[in-house]
Amino acid sequence: MAQGWPILSVITFLPLVGALFIAILQGDDEAAKRNARYVALWTTLIVFAISILLIAGFDRANPGFQFVENKPWLGGTIRYHLGVDGISLPLVILTTFIMPLSILASFGIEKRVKEYMIAFLVLETLMVGTFVALDLVLFYVFFEGGLIPMFLIIGVWGGARRVYATFKFFLYTLAGSVLMLLAMMAMYWQSGTTDIATLLTHNFPRGMQNWLFLAFLASFAVKLPMWPVHTWLPDAHVEAPTAGSVILAAILLKLGGYGFIRFSLPMFPHASEFFAPMMFALSVVAIVYTSLVALMQEDVKKLIAYSSVAHMGFVTLGLFSFTNEGVQGAIFQMISHGVVSGALFLCVGVVYDRMHTRMIDAYGGLVNRMPLYAVAFMIFTMANVGLPGTSGFVGEFLTLLSAFKVNIPAAIFATLGVILSAAYALWLYRRVMFGTLEKANLQDILDLNRREMIVLAPLVVLTILFGVWPGPILETSANSVAALVDHTRAALAPAKAALLSLQ
Repeated sequence: MAQGWPILSVITFLPLVGALFIAILQGDDEAAKRNARYVALWTTLIVFAISILLIAGFDRANPGFQFVENKPWLGGTIRYHLGVDGISLPLVILTTFIMPLSILASFGIEKRVKEYMIAFLVLETLMVGTFVALDLVLFYVFFEGGLIPMFLIIGVWGGARRVYATFKFFLYTLAGSVLMLLAMMAMYWQSGTTDIATLLTHNFPRGMQNWLFLAFLASFAVKLPMWPVHTWLPDAHVEAPTAGSVILAAILLKLGGYGFIRFSLPMFPHASEFFAPMMFALSVVAIVYTSLVALMQEDVKKLIAYSSVAHMGFVTLGLFSFTNEGVQGAIFQMISHGVVSGALFLCVGVVYDRMHTRMIDAYGGLVNRMPLYAVAFMIFTMANVGLPGTSGFVGEFLTLLSAFKVNIPAAIFATLGVILSAAYALWLYRRVMFGTLEKANLQDILDLNRREMIVLAPLVVLTILFGVWPGPILETSANSVAALVDHTRAALAPAKAALLSLQ
């Protein structure tokens, strides 16, 4: 409890109250649609405001879980157990921050507005719940539950190939998660508990760790997504409505990275060390290969989607270096990518709403008619490249620094991804923004309206702020990350000592 009230439960389930309120709204006329939009917006704004209290009451010196709620739930060992530490808190704040911007960006939706807003509010509950759950069963319910509203968001409000994209997204994610469920059952049978805080200190047999690691990898690799199970992401992004793409890139991809930090590293340290070379290899392939694929794209959304896969490769690269700066860099990269990639998809949505095409060739010379849009898009493009002074630089620099300490070849190849990201991002910006405004249908295109400026302005501020002052994120996560890395190293120490004695 925090300040005598269950703040995590309020943040988690308040969106459901807003969804219920929208569901009982009568009628389907313009007034009902407007009411649904504003109820969703105000609900997400209130949730964000309450989540700020977490920052105010959070003790950065304490590496453990705070604001803990622990009550009986399903009987036996399965409990309703919530809490946050320095690793999950930034992701909770990112989720509650992005949601009202996504709702505001969706005010142009006219089809099934009530159902659309309900889907987003339910999705917020499930995403926040995933980050605060401290019981395996509770985590799995939230983790998998997010599939349903996102399936509907893409399938009902998506593009022409939305049915194909939704089923591909659903089947990829579900297949991996079934293996994770089996692993969770095995963990319960071996340890006698589903409590995550207890499992973090449980010593699983080394042989069992390998199988558990692979089972969790099957789920987290799809969610992240890692190469070669990333192919669902470009299709999902292309077909999803703008806000759906924003949530997919900014929040849902982070569930995989969070899973690696919360489960794989501390619970399966020997397996994590054993499979680290494989994870480095997959990360490097993701960074380089998907960057090259991005260079070949003619669809703006597909280009940014492949860019997301490349940038998430830096997350796994940092995590499996087993260093403080590597894990902190991975967390920072997830937060920065959430802000920057979400902003880029919002920028695509701005011109798509006007021109109804995502083809790069359909644009050119927009800077002549949309100077404000050009400035915002430029800032996010520079952050995507990893320009110093933007948030994109900090996470990539820390993860590469840590990789150089443990695997120089992987770090060298990963650095190519920084060069390639400059190539595809600047190529995209030049073709869309610069040149002569020749196309007749672009002559009367309008710059950002007030609603679009309100949506993009906070993202511009954070992109620059975290680039020059990364302290809020790094200091929040520092002690929790240090505790995690120390725990992982301590678990590995006896095996390394035995190996040295044999030599």
